[in-house]
Amino acid sequence: MIYHVLPGDAQVQAFKDSGIEAEMLVCREALVEGDVSGGTLDEFFVNRAAFHNDSSDEDPANYNANVASQFRKLLDVREGDEVNLWFEYELFCAVNMWFCIDLLSETNAAVYRVEPVYLNAQNKFDGFENVTPEQMQECFDARTQLTSDDIALGSALWKAFRNDDAEKLQSLSTEVSPAFPYLAEICAAAIDRHTRPAEIVREITSDGVRDFGGVFVEFKKRAGIYGYGDSQVQRLLSEPPAAASG
Repeated sequence: MIYHVLPGDAQVQAFKDSGIEAEMLVCREALVEGDVSGGTLDEFFVNRAAFHNDSSDEDPANYNANVASQFRKLLDVREGDEVNLWFEYELFCAVNMWFCIDLLSETNAAVYRVEPVYLNAQNKFDGFENVTPEQMQECFDARTQLTSDDIALGSALWKAFRNDDAEKLQSLSTEVSPAFPYLAEICAAAIDRHTRPAEIVREITSDGVRDFGGVFVEFKKRAGIYGYGDSQVQRLLSEPPAAASG
């Protein structure tokens, strides 16, 4: 069985049009924010559903049907199966990918990282935005297979992130692997995510930008590494910054 985990619904049509054949799963989470605790996977999903319900009035039943169900399918992966993880470079996507790798860590499946290889150094954090079917095929052709060490690293990164373990994230950031480009930058962003994004928003508004559209565009320019969408930036504008952690 071959699986493709897409980073969001925005890429579904381009993937279908690319002609790549496989079971398609869609990651509809934003694990970069909110409660990521839970002693079991079921508890974890209950906590995530509660977070989304609190932040956007998402019905927990919808969360289970549309979000958790996609991740649970990774638990059905078996030895000999192939899983292609289509994730971007920024923190938002990195954390979601780390979680997927952790779910796959005991499966012995062949796991591949598919990244937006058509981007350059200046726009690398734009990700799969406006990707074409042809570009998806290009990315798939250039995919990187994760070694057992890569799988262990991805799982360790997820655990360090969810435990808010800055020291461990800093230690892991020195690892070098083609499957984890920009890892040092991403880990640094993970460590300062509780404080720096809010500081950047305050800097933008203090420069005279007040409307949300302007703030969002400027935040993306200054802090593309976080990969925050409009909902994350909106919360930064409306909520007081959290205390530093770790």
